[in-house]
Amino acid sequence: MSDAVWLYAVVPAGTRAPGPPAPTGVADEPVRLVAEGSLAAAVGSVPLGDFAEQPLKDHLEDLRWLEAAARAHHQVIDALSGVTGAVPLQFATVYRDDAAVRAVLRDRAADFTAAFERTRDRTEWGVKAYVDPEASPGPAADGAEGAAGTSPGTAYLLRRRAQRDSKEEAYRRASERAERIRADLAGHAAATAAHRPQDPRLAGYDGWMILNDSYLVDRSAAGAFAEAVAACGRRFPEVRVELSGPWPPYSFVGPRQDETGEYGEERS
Repeated sequence: MSDAVWLYAVVPAGTRAPGPPAPTGVADEPVRLVAEGSLAAAVGSVPLGDFAEQPLKDHLEDLRWLEAAARAHHQVIDALSGVTGAVPLQFATVYRDDAAVRAVLRDRAADFTAAFERTRDRTEWGVKAYVDPEASPGPAADGAEGAAGTSPGTAYLLRRRAQRDSKEEAYRRASERAERIRADLAGHAAATAAHRPQDPRLAGYDGWMILNDSYLVDRSAAGAFAEAVAACGRRFPEVRVELSGPWPPYSFVGPRQDETGEYGEERS
């Protein structure tokens, strides 16, 4: 067999492939639909020599390839979302043939149908918040060095302890700000998903990322949500708040994960 099958999204059966102009996939291949029952998968036929398990693993370690492929994957999903509701699938979901894709549509039909209902007429917005831990040093550091009768070594240890205590207090205050921002924004969203802070070496930011959340927002409420994010920035000027989106609802298409905290419904 010369081809494997890369999955992009699941859509209702009868959906037309996006276009024209039609986006091409991760291997510059045309996107087509594989239907089973009331569902269809948007897929692309990709060369097995490049997308079998080991070659794909090698590709995923190539940042240049990864960036281009992730962009192509997103563009296909974005085009489908503009036509109809689409459940985006995880990047690098590959099956051996169309029969395996149909089996997935049969086996996970209930999950996909629930995801359609959860995300109907809604999009995902990302909110990140940052603070500079050096912007507001604590008051304890000033007196530590000049205390009467202290040796240089003792003064150094006192100074280091004061700096540590100051940073811990700054982090506590920053965490409180993050929780207040999260609570404010949750009231404007259908669901929320909290993600781990990104690695600053990869994401290219300074300081602390204190919030990295996704919000599932009604399309009709997008303007109000953006204003709520801006209001949080004004309320906490020491926090830099960034809004991105709208995106397809990547973070909200799996089964509900309330017990694990992956995401939780806030309202119906």
